[in-house]
Amino acid sequence: MKLTTKSEYSLLALIYMARTGNGRFVKIEDICGEYGISKKYLENLFLSLKQAKYIKTKRGSSGGYKLAVPSHSISVAEIIRLMDGALAPTLGVSKYFFEHTPITKEKKIMHVFKQIRDYISNKVERLKISDLV
Repeated sequence: MKLTTKSEYSLLALIYMARTGNGRFVKIEDICGEYGISKKYLENLFLSLKQAKYIKTKRGSSGGYKLAVPSHSISVAEIIRLMDGALAPTLGVSKYFFEHTPITKEKKIMHVFKQIRDYISNKVERLKISDLV
């Protein structure tokens, strides 16, 4: 598993909203300023987060973005899968994005990769946004 900036910035934005929002809408400029994220890039990420029903938006001077669900209900694994896909080191051992790959022909290495997948998955499935606030 390798996180892209899509996952990293999405997680940072969700943590920021959980920490500072307290149920209120947060301005995207505040999040961008805190982490040095391009506004255009974060707006694109927010489209995915909104479609997946993790955040809500509101237009106008009192608008912005806020969590649509409690931060203790959002696992880090969900966000990584949404933004980057599989948590597994190869798609050949992925539970949600399985594809046959050349390495699937070697059972011993597949066993190791499944152990790696399970370890990472267990950690980030239990890790909630609220744990990071």
